Amino acid sequence: MSKLKDDFLLVAAIDFGTAFSGYAFSTKEDFKANPLQIHSNTWIGGTLMSLKTSTCIMFDKDKKFYKFGFEAEDAYSELAEDDKHKDYYYFRRFKMELFNRLKLKRRFMLDDVMGKKMPAIDVFSACIKYLKDHLLDQVRKPIPDARENDIRWVLTVPAIWNDVAKQFMREAAEKAGMTDENLLIALEPEAASLCCRHLPMSALKGSQTFMPFQPNTKYLVFDAGGGTVDITVHEVTSSGGLKEMYAATGGDWGGTYVDKAFRLFLAELCGNDVMADLEATQTADYIDIFRSFEIIKRKFSPGMQDKVTIKVPSALNDIFKAKHGKDLKVHINSMAEYKGKVTWMGDKIRLEPAVAESFFKDACEKAASHLKNLFSKSELKDVKTILMVGGFSESVLLQKVIKDATSSDKKIIIPNDAGLAILKGAVVFGHNPLIIKERRSRYTYGVGTSILFKKGSHPEANKITGNDGKEYCTNIFGKHVEIGQELVFGQNNVAKSYTPVNADQTQIGFRFFASTDKDPMYVTDPNCTDIGNLTVDLAGSGTDRSVNVNMIFGDTELHVEAVEVANGKKSKCVLNFLG
Repeated sequence: MSKLKDDFLLVAAIDFGTAFSGYAFSTKEDFKANPLQIHSNTWIGGTLMSLKTSTCIMFDKDKKFYKFGFEAEDAYSELAEDDKHKDYYYFRRFKMELFNRLKLKRRFMLDDVMGKKMPAIDVFSACIKYLKDHLLDQVRKPIPDARENDIRWVLTVPAIWNDVAKQFMREAAEKAGMTDENLLIALEPEAASLCCRHLPMSALKGSQTFMPFQPNTKYLVFDAGGGTVDITVHEVTSSGGLKEMYAATGGDWGGTYVDKAFRLFLAELCGNDVMADLEATQTADYIDIFRSFEIIKRKFSPGMQDKVTIKVPSALNDIFKAKHGKDLKVHINSMAEYKGKVTWMGDKIRLEPAVAESFFKDACEKAASHLKNLFSKSELKDVKTILMVGGFSESVLLQKVIKDATSSDKKIIIPNDAGLAILKGAVVFGHNPLIIKERRSRYTYGVGTSILFKKGSHPEANKITGNDGKEYCTNIFGKHVEIGQELVFGQNNVAKSYTPVNADQTQIGFRFFASTDKDPMYVTDPNCTDIGNLTVDLAGSGTDRSVNVNMIFGDTELHVEAVEVANGKKSKCVLNFLG
C-alpha cells in the first residue's frame, strides 16, 4: 500500500458480508462532534427491512453488471417466472470462497447458481463498485460537489482471513475505482471494538456495573457474522490505543450455517430434487422462503412455547405432488421423526420450537466449543469479558449457548444493533487508523536463503557450490517473524542482513514465504507458500555488499523493503499472495 492520503473530506466504510452487505459514512466534522454520528442506508426486500442488503449480484448475458442486492433477487425471480433467466449470471453468498485458502489464483473462477462461470475478481469488484456508487449518490445529496478522491474508503474483512484473501479484496476494491492511497483494510473485530468503546453504557447490554474499555483492560471479541465466527482478544493500552493480545481464530460457523441447516431440513421433508426444482422454476417463491426464515431466525429465542410458523409457497406442494402423486402434508404426517412436531397448513409450515432450535445447534455448538477451548489456554486466564458483535450475535439463542459454555466469572457484553458495530467501527477506524497499536502475526514469515552446507544434516539435493569453492545449502527458511508474535504498528523492527553467495553478483534476489508452522526449516516444507519476490541491484565495489531486509508489520497488511548497506539505497516490494 502507498502512503495513505491525509487530505479527505469524509470516511466511507463498506461491509462486504457473506449474506448481507452495506455501507456507512461520516464527515470529519461529524466525527469531531460525535464519533458515532454515522450515516447508513435502509434497504427493503419484500417484508424484510434491513440496514444491509442481500449479497447477491446479477450480470447479463454479456457479463455486464445488471442488479445487486434485494433488487437482484427480485429481478432474477421475475425472469425465472418467464423462464428468461438462463442467459443471466446470478451469484449469491460467494464471499466464503475466499475463506481459509492460502493458495489462490488471481483469476480464479466463481460458479453462479446454475454453474456458469465468471472471474471472481469481476464479481467481487462489481459488488464493491455498486455499493461505492450507491454511497456516493447518498453523500452528494447533502454535499453535491463530493468527489471519489475526497473520500477515505475502508473495506472490512474477517480477522481470520489470510493475506491472500486480503490482497484479493484490495485488488477488487481498486478495480472498483478505489485508489490505493485512499483505501484501508479494516479487521472486523477491531472495528467492532472501536465502535463499542464510543457507545454509551446504556447501549451495551451487560456492562452497567463496570467500564469495559478502560486503559489496561482486556476483553475477548466474539464476532459472529453471516459466514464466519471471528474471535480475538484485545487490550486497551494506557494511552487509549488498542492492541491484539491473541491472534484471531475461528471458523465458518456464522449465520448462514443456520440457513444451510434449514435448507437441509426442507430437503429432508420433500426431497432435494423438489427443492432444486423450486429454486430453478419458482425462484421468487424459493427466495421468499428464506426471507421469511431470516425474520424468524432473528426473533427466535430459547424457551419459546409457541410453534414457529414459516410461510411456504403452494408451489412446493405442487412440485412434490407431481413427482410423488400425493400431497406433501400426507407425506409429512407419515414421517415418524416429525409426527406431531411438523405440520403443513395451507401455505404455512408449523414447527415445534425444538425443531426450529435444531437448525441453530451445529453453528452454536461449534462456536461455543471453540470458545471454551480458547479459555482453557493460560494466555487467556485473566480475560473476564466477552464482547459479542456481528449480525449472528443478535441471536438470543447463540447468546445463551455462549453464556452456558463459559464460566460464571465471564461478563458478556452485547451492544444494541450488534450487526452494525463492525460497519460503524470501520468508519471510526478510517478517521483514526493509528489507534490500533499492535497485532499478532497469523503466520511465520521469512526469506529463502542459503547457509553453509552440513553433510548429514542437509539434503544433498539442496547443495550448491559458490565461486569461493564453499558448499551451501539452499532453500533455507530465514525466519523473520513467528506465528503469534506481537507486531507493533509501522515498526520495521523485523530486519535481517543477507550477503550474496558469490562475490561477483550484481544482484541479489529475495523470495518471501509464509508458513503455518512455528519453525519451518526449508521453504519447500509442505506448509510454506511463496508470497513474493524482490531483486536488489548491488553496488559494483566495496567490501560490505550486504542487504538489510525489513518486514514492516502491524498494519492489516504486510510491507517489505530492502536496504543496500553500502549506499543506503532502498528497494520496496509489493508482496504477491495471488498466483
